[in-house]
Amino acid sequence: MDDFEEYKRQGEPDKKEKSGIWRTAIGLQQVDGLTPSEYLIKTAKRNIEGEISIYEAQEFLDGYYKAKPAKSADGDRTEEADKVSARIAEILSEKTFTFSPAEYITIHKRLFAGIYKHAGKIRAYNISKSEWVLNGETVYYASADSIRAALNYDFTREKSFDYRGLTKEAIASRIAKFISGLWQIHAFGEGNTRTTAVFAIKYLRTLGFSVENDLFAENSWYFRNALVRANYNDYAKNIFATPLYLNRFFGNLLLGESNALKNREMRVTPAAAPDTANGINDTVNQANDTVNRENDTVNRENDTVNQGNDTVNQGNDTVNQANDTVNQANDTVNQANDTVNQENDTVNQANDTVNQGNDTVNQGNDTVNRENDTVNQGNDTVNRGNDTVNDGERSVLSLIGDDPSVTAAQLAERLGVSLITVRREIRRLKDGGYIKRVGSDKTGRWVTAKD
Repeated sequence: MDDFEEYKRQGEPDKKEKSGIWRTAIGLQQVDGLTPSEYLIKTAKRNIEGEISIYEAQEFLDGYYKAKPAKSADGDRTEEADKVSARIAEILSEKTFTFSPAEYITIHKRLFAGIYKHAGKIRAYNISKSEWVLNGETVYYASADSIRAALNYDFTREKSFDYRGLTKEAIASRIAKFISGLWQIHAFGEGNTRTTAVFAIKYLRTLGFSVENDLFAENSWYFRNALVRANYNDYAKNIFATPLYLNRFFGNLLLGESNALKNREMRVTPAAAPDTANGINDTVNQANDTVNRENDTVNRENDTVNQGNDTVNQGNDTVNQANDTVNQANDTVNQANDTVNQENDTVNQANDTVNQGNDTVNQGNDTVNRENDTVNQGNDTVNRGNDTVNDGERSVLSLIGDDPSVTAAQLAERLGVSLITVRREIRRLKDGGYIKRVGSDKTGRWVTAKD
């Protein structure tokens, strides 16, 4: 891994970023005991120097292995280490990410396409793996039938989790728990740890964390062993799953802590077989020895638990305050509802008054319509008789038609004739049945209809 130190010291941002990505990509091969070739190192440097793109680097690798004269010996996985390193570098260089099971599965497919037949496929069989840190024992992984349900459950819970109000330590611990659970599902036949690590880095970036690539580059084996210890239980031997080691890793990764990351501290110590004659006493003694060895671990875990309790208590205070606010808001809403109900009663009463007024108006409209019918009939009569009246009478009829309330004096003034002349014309029209006066001379009105 020292091949890229020069770029870190130079301090050029682009080269420093690329070298960090390549260090992580190559370092993650250690989780499966793989070592990339010198050809990959040279190709990576050309990419860091800007001579070739990441895509050209992959093309060179593909051409290199196609041109090799003979197949590698059985068990030699250098080609896998080289190609997967380049693909990890490509994915970590991209600024795209979606938090979903589909994204997780897609990362596996992109990393191992052409290397594993099951690339990007959920395993359809159950697996177990011998772990060094467990002295050959295995973690219990999710059964093949429950993998998709387990993935959906974990992603849904994490997506809905509210990180607001948590301390940075509590946030780091929560994220470590999610990543641990995701890895424990072991959705694929191979490549789970590398896939989970790449997904974790991308996810942490979207949460605003500046992930230090060197930690994954230099401690990828510790990362895997910490995941194992976070998911392994053997109660008969007094061994319990513990997030302690994974929290140390994420404390360094996210909080800038300087926890010592030593693989040997995580390794489970084999327990001796009990003496058949003194089985109970031997079991008790073994348990005491285990307790003594784990005291430091328990104390450190207690610190973590206490921090978590503080966070929970703070959360409870926040919830109680929120409940008080909600109750006050409910009281306000209830008061507002009472006011609204009172206003609704007032509105309903007003509507009843309006409806009664509308009925009166409608009755008045009926009366007006009937009178209009009478007027229209009179107009028809007048129209039929227009041909039999003289010009003076016709002028009077016209003005009456325009203004049925007009008086005789007003007619004389508008026609420019004497009042005697107007009264004569009116008398002729009355005698002819063309008009009649309804009401007094001053306040009545003319109707152009025969009785």
